[in-house]
Amino acid sequence: MDELWKLSATDLAAGIREKTFSPSEVLSAHLERTEAVNGQLNAIVRFIDDARVVARHADATVLRETELPPLFGVPFTVKENLDVARYPTTDGVPSGEAAIATMDDPAVERLRQAGAICFARTNLPDFGLRLHTDSSLYGRTRNPFDEHATPGGSSGGEGSAIAAGMSPLGLGNDIGGSVRNPAYCCGIASLKPTPNTIAHASSTASNSPSLSGQLMSTTGPMARTVADVWLAYKVLAGTHPRDPFCPPFVPNTDGFQPCRVALVPEPPGGSTAKEVASCVRSAGEALQGLGYEVEEISPPSIVEARTIWSKLLMADIAEGLEAFRQVGSDESIWILEEALLEYGVPDRSELFQLHQQRHLLAVEWSAFFQDHPILLGPVWTEKPFSFDFDVRSRQSQHEVNVLSRFVTPMNVLGLPAVSVPTGLNQGLPLGVQVVANRYFDERALSAALDLERCFKPITPVSPFGQF
Repeated sequence: MDELWKLSATDLAAGIREKTFSPSEVLSAHLERTEAVNGQLNAIVRFIDDARVVARHADATVLRETELPPLFGVPFTVKENLDVARYPTTDGVPSGEAAIATMDDPAVERLRQAGAICFARTNLPDFGLRLHTDSSLYGRTRNPFDEHATPGGSSGGEGSAIAAGMSPLGLGNDIGGSVRNPAYCCGIASLKPTPNTIAHASSTASNSPSLSGQLMSTTGPMARTVADVWLAYKVLAGTHPRDPFCPPFVPNTDGFQPCRVALVPEPPGGSTAKEVASCVRSAGEALQGLGYEVEEISPPSIVEARTIWSKLLMADIAEGLEAFRQVGSDESIWILEEALLEYGVPDRSELFQLHQQRHLLAVEWSAFFQDHPILLGPVWTEKPFSFDFDVRSRQSQHEVNVLSRFVTPMNVLGLPAVSVPTGLNQGLPLGVQVVANRYFDERALSAALDLERCFKPITPVSPFGQF
């Protein structure tokens, strides 16, 4: 059973239901895998003490019960800015060690209710405000494909842990690509859902989320396969008493047929690496071969959407900058200060206009999706950058902002987006982003699942790059 860590969450749940192996055996396999490779990657930063006890109780339940929840006995990991009861929600900074959660985040609660076993926490950059994962509390996380490449951020610990087989399923969050960036860099799948469809609440935060957080931040599942991400989404979505804006979830039961796809291999606003554009076009050809009608056409105002995202986020960062300076690392503060210089801080009048512009763009994109229900493009327009490239200079920070320009429009417009790995280029993962209109998360997941079946899996992988 030492190969259990290679199985998907879906296959693990099925094997447990069929009594092929037990929850304890599954958990032990992942803990042994973590012991073997985490020292090289620094992806998992804390363990949940009672995980083995929970797994033994689950063993007894499997023998006693005939009906089990959908993820029963499957281990999962949680980014350390989401609450796990009795453990600190550190946000990756030393001062966060004192922030002990009294309750699980609703997403953690939902996975536990579905029978999954929380066994570890994963690394993130300070406050999740970086496209690379290097924490002033835990240090840097490495990409299992290349020790010199970024694992992405801010859910880089999750991306690295899942890609390396330490965890089959994880939870991250995304206000500017934070589940999609690591999925792209580490060759796994993830979903940034429509805002509020997956409930979120914190027992450690002293205030409500910032305005940009309320508008644009989402909790999302990460796994090695789109099928696992979809399974997790169906468990996670739906109303929760601690999140007043979370709508009911009605799962699709009719299935989805191939539809028209807008292909954007080279988003406006900057250059795109040839291998990235080629990857997107290959994905488009794969969908076309499945009966999708694919057309190279861009949605309206990508550059404007990116600008609105930046300005809205800068308003909140400027408000909290002094507090960040008290607890964040020099690199994290430098990134925030450079972002404020590049994008500026909107005044009251401009902020008012930005919200109006956001609404107008959302209307335009919604009309676009009527003709093209799926949008297919890159996650980043370049391959994963090298360690600390984002803090090397003002120019390098600007380049990082440019290469992620097709990520943030999905946040500001509230669109569901699925990261799908498609292969390797010179040893580093490549992948695409499958996007649908707001509340059509399962439409995006369906197209992403079709696409995934056209490419060979590239994970799990052993550090650094050995399959």
